Amino acid sequence: MNLRPEEISSVIKEQIKRYSNTLQVDDVGTVIQVGDGISRVHGLEKCMAGELLEFPGEVYGMALNLEEDSVGAVLLGPDNEIREGDMVKSTGRIVEVPVGDNLIGRVVNSLGQPLDGKGPIKTDKFRPIEQNASGIIERQSVFQPLQTGIKAIDSMIPIGRGQRELIIGDRETGKTTIATDTIINQKGQDTICIYVAIGQKKSTVAQISKTLEEAGAMDFSIIVSASASDPAPLQYIAPYAGVTMAEEFMYAGKDVLIIYDDLSKHAVAYRAMSLLLRRPPGREAYPGDVFYIHSRLLERAAKLSDACGGGSITALPIIETQAGDVSAYIPTNVISITDGQIYLEAELFNSGQRPAVNAGISVSRVGGAAQTKAMKKVAGKIKIELAQYSELAAFAQFGSELDQATQNTLKHGERLMEILKQNQNDTMSMEHQVIIIYAVINKYLMDIPVEDVKRFESELIRFTDENYPKIAGTIRDTGKLEKETEGLLDEAIAKFKEKFEIRN
Repeated sequence: MNLRPEEISSVIKEQIKRYSNTLQVDDVGTVIQVGDGISRVHGLEKCMAGELLEFPGEVYGMALNLEEDSVGAVLLGPDNEIREGDMVKSTGRIVEVPVGDNLIGRVVNSLGQPLDGKGPIKTDKFRPIEQNASGIIERQSVFQPLQTGIKAIDSMIPIGRGQRELIIGDRETGKTTIATDTIINQKGQDTICIYVAIGQKKSTVAQISKTLEEAGAMDFSIIVSASASDPAPLQYIAPYAGVTMAEEFMYAGKDVLIIYDDLSKHAVAYRAMSLLLRRPPGREAYPGDVFYIHSRLLERAAKLSDACGGGSITALPIIETQAGDVSAYIPTNVISITDGQIYLEAELFNSGQRPAVNAGISVSRVGGAAQTKAMKKVAGKIKIELAQYSELAAFAQFGSELDQATQNTLKHGERLMEILKQNQNDTMSMEHQVIIIYAVINKYLMDIPVEDVKRFESELIRFTDENYPKIAGTIRDTGKLEKETEGLLDEAIAKFKEKFEIRN
């Protein structure tokens, strides 16, 4: 076969034209040890802390230990297909998750992959899960209330937009209920809610999803779930994935509420990973940086300044205590990072006082700054009066003769405790809370039997809404309780009491 010289030269010219002198260099390493969801990799010289590594079988890992001659990585998937000697590629990317509006209404895992069977999430926006918290200059002080709809909290332990308020208590004391009720109460408040379930049973997460769905709250919520059956690394990155999704909305000027349920299990997952990575254990076998993992997470909650868009992330971390011991390692750590705590007591819960908030040791360090003027005015005395009541109630148990003033304090305290009771998923608007707290603080319920107090409350609110709509409207629109509104409220309560039937 004869080739003409011009044909040969045209082929060579074409090859030269398409020749690229850039070399593609992949940083690759070799698995030297694998097991228990941990892998040691030799040869990844340019690996970054927190970098995503690609293992065989489309399993990804995250580099956590950067040692002199190897990298310790945690696997974000099953390790049964990975063998010693397998090749590992570095991706050059820090672990990232999808963000944006398309996640709203979905249940996803720690990597932002859907778990709800509603198809793939269409988004081209991603953010790395580790991000520096906003600086001091970018923030402003917390001043707007975030209404939970729970009387005991909104009146005594107010939460503001951009605050970090810890919910702490033993298991089965209603911590998750407070969190879900707060999400349900954000309906119509233009707040996006993110619920991060760490180490929960899948059935529990499904139940919470159903509760939110039925209340119409999934329209503005995202659930990030790393269940108890997921590997420890996925439980560890879940809250960071959640707050990364929240930051996307915050920097767009929106208000976000994020719940971490719960950080005790998060610390346990981190401890398991750290011990397997041969990091030195400290107190209660937790590694030395267990404080830092929670501080860098919770510091990302903020109220941004108006120049930065004015968005906010309000964080409600949950901590489970053992036998009411708030002085254990993880509870004390998180108490010192947050701006206050809502303490739930098993004793109160078992006696029927629900939500079982112990007003004595619960505190909000933002306090009245995140309360409307109307609520501040009526709720100012509640804590002191509850403290007086609990002191006298303990004394009255001895059965000695009590003077009239003591009897009145006990009667008033009983009615106050009864008013603070609230059923699950039964949130109350701020103006209705002000009306009923005003009635009880001003001793209008002293002649109402304790067993009729709840009925009195619901019927009084219905009566004022129907016959005196101006009261609730003024409180809602102005956030204040003026003298004129007070006079109207006194008149409404007096008229209602005339027609209220006490049942024997």
